[in-house]
This record gives sequence, C-alpha cells and structure tokens, in this order.
Amino acid sequence: MVEPLAYRMRPTNLDEVVGQQDLVGPGKIIRRMVQAKRLSSMILYGPPGIGKTSIASAIAGSTKYHLRILNAATDTKKDLQIVAEEGKMSGSVILLLDEIHRLDKTKQDFLLPHLESGRIILIGATTENPYINISPAIRSRTQIFALHPLAGTDIVRALKRALTDKQKGLGDYPVAIQDDTLAILANGAHGDLRSALNTLELAVLSTPVDAQDKKIHITEQVLVDSGARPPIAGDKNGDAHYDTISAFQKSIRGSDVNAALHYLAVLAASGDLPAIMRRLLVIAYEDVGMANLPAAARTVAAVQAADRLGLPEGRIPLADAVIELCLSPKSNSGIKGIDAALADVNAGKGQQIPDTLRDAHYQGAKELGHGTDYKFPHDYPGDWVAQQYLPDDIRTAQYYEPKENGKYESAFALQYQRLQKANHYPAKS
Repeated sequence: MVEPLAYRMRPTNLDEVVGQQDLVGPGKIIRRMVQAKRLSSMILYGPPGIGKTSIASAIAGSTKYHLRILNAATDTKKDLQIVAEEGKMSGSVILLLDEIHRLDKTKQDFLLPHLESGRIILIGATTENPYINISPAIRSRTQIFALHPLAGTDIVRALKRALTDKQKGLGDYPVAIQDDTLAILANGAHGDLRSALNTLELAVLSTPVDAQDKKIHITEQVLVDSGARPPIAGDKNGDAHYDTISAFQKSIRGSDVNAALHYLAVLAASGDLPAIMRRLLVIAYEDVGMANLPAAARTVAAVQAADRLGLPEGRIPLADAVIELCLSPKSNSGIKGIDAALADVNAGKGQQIPDTLRDAHYQGAKELGHGTDYKFPHDYPGDWVAQQYLPDDIRTAQYYEPKENGKYESAFALQYQRLQKANHYPAKS
C-alpha cells in the first residue's frame, strides 16, 4: 500500500520542517536541544495538520534515535512495553504518542518511570489544551510547546516541494498548476498542511493527462472537486472552538464590530448555533448590562428569533445584535455587584436577617419580634422610607458601583447616590 503524500513528505531533519520557526528555527529551543544532544520529553499542542508529527520525525532524523509512533487511545500497554524494551537495548527511543490527552492511568503509570530514566523520550501530540486535559504527572515530566496554524505562504512552499520531489512526492507527474491556484489551496486549508497535501495528491492522481500538451492541469475547480474540506477553525470539537468564543466576547467587549462579526461568522460556519446564542446572552448582560439595558433585551429577542429560524437565516438577527452590543456603552457593574455579594455570602457574612424584615405571617411572630417594626414604604411620601435592610455585620456594604457610560445607568447612578445619602450610608471610597 502506498502511503499518503503527507506521510511520505514528513521531514527527516529540522531544516525541512515547514513553519513553527519559533521552536525549530536557528537558535530556538527545540533546535538547541537537538544540537546539544540534550533531548527532553515534550508535549506538542495545536490544531491538526500543523506539524506535530513532522517535528517528531525531524527530531528523530536529526538525532538518529529510533522513532516509534503510537496512539494513546488505541494502542495497548503491551505496545508501550515493546517500545520500552527497545529503549532499554538501544539506550533511548523517541516515542511519538498521538492523542496523549487520552492516555489512561494504567498506561501512564507504566510510562512514567521510563520517562524518568530517559529510556523513552516522549513527544506527546494533542489538539486539546494540555493544561486542562493532560494529567499533572505527565505535565511535570515534559515541556509544553504550543504550535500554531501554518501561514498560507508556508503551505505553498511545502506544496511546491511535494510537486518537485521525485523520490517521495509528485515530481514524476507532469503537473501544471498556477501559483494563484496553489495559494487558494493553501489559504483554504486553515493552516492544515496535511489536508492541503492530501487534497493536492488526490487532484493529481484523479486528473487525466491532457492529450495535447501531456500535462495534468490542476485548476481551482479540480481542487474543489478533490477531497474533503478541512475543518473550520471554529469547529465545535476542540480548543479552537473555545478560543473563538473567547475572541468573540472580547471583541464585543472591546467594541470592535468587524472583529466581532468575523468571529460570529467562524462560529456560524461551524454550525454551533446554541453556543453563539448562549454567549451573546452572557455578553449582553455581563459586558453591556446596565449601560444599555434595552440592548440586552433586544439581544434576547434576537436570540429567540435565531433559535426559531435556525442557520443560515439565524445569522441575520444575530449580526444585528452583535453590531448593537459592540457599539453600545459598556458596564460590568452588574456582574461585579453580584460577585462581591457572593464573596460575602461564601465568607459566611450576613447570615442574621434583621428582625424587621423577617416573615410575620404566622402566629407567634409578634412575640419573637419578627416584622413588628417594619416600615411599609408605600405608606410614606414618595413610597420610600429610610430603614436598615442588610444584616448588622454588613450593614454598610456597597456591592453596586454604578458606572456612567450610558444614559440608563447614569440615571440609575443618580438615584442610587440619592438613596444612599438619604439612608445615611457612607460613600464608598
């Protein structure tokens, strides 16, 4: 069986690695480790197809250590034992362990002493956040390196290398492809070189030679028809999804309409409507909140409309809501207020409700002094009267700190300050 092009084009040394120059470039950490012959176990973390396996292959080729590749989810403890025995005989072996976040405790416990002894140099590969999804025992014995999606120019360079390589690539095929067509393939791969290489190979192998010029002409349409599309950056399975949601909220909080619409588009293209709706509701009340309460209410209406419409039509009310939230004044006084109150509650403060506020609708309440001195605000001018509502130990606590970034909260701030003064509560410094 012939291996896929992406497999055949794996680098044999660090100079052949595409991208990730912040790790493998001259003077960078992985290259320094290889040059000093001081390899340590590591975890390579990032989206699919960006070079985790390539870097492991390049390290092995540059150091002449044997490279063994296993999958933490599907390979067994016995497979690990075979690698450990090889490491015992040869001194050291590099183990590329794919999906290391799925390593169970039995395999982990077997692996740990071999990492300590240096017989196995572990290169763990994962698309999941290692600080969340990998056990502390493994993390403490490895260095963690974050890899990034490849730039389109890096992918174009790799594609051209594959087209000219006669030994491992497609150099024996009379391929004719324009640079702008290669750029379309590269940029559409969303940083995934493996996807781009395999799509190119399928296009070349499935396109007949032109009878006139004896060339295999690869056009944009041929590429579109050749192979699966790469996953969108906002794919709802994986860390990129949560990074996109984070960027979405931060862009709205920062009032950048164009960035917010971009991240909305990424999330919509991934098809995760529930995540968009939930996050928009959070943003409306966490980041805009009191500064523009009508915008928060309109966001609820937009989310309800999108829920009924579904995608793709649901993108329209969602976009309207995003634009309004971006351009609204911002206030986080609501979340700050409730969190400050929760901090006191969790600290055990304010447990004794004032007697005047206690329930008086039962026989014997009067004898207990519950509710007897309560002043009914509607019996007083302006439907308000000064009296204590907070427990004694937090009587002067002030959780709400009004902001004046919008006309709504500015009006509330004036009322709040007037009531605080009328109740003789000291101003919060």
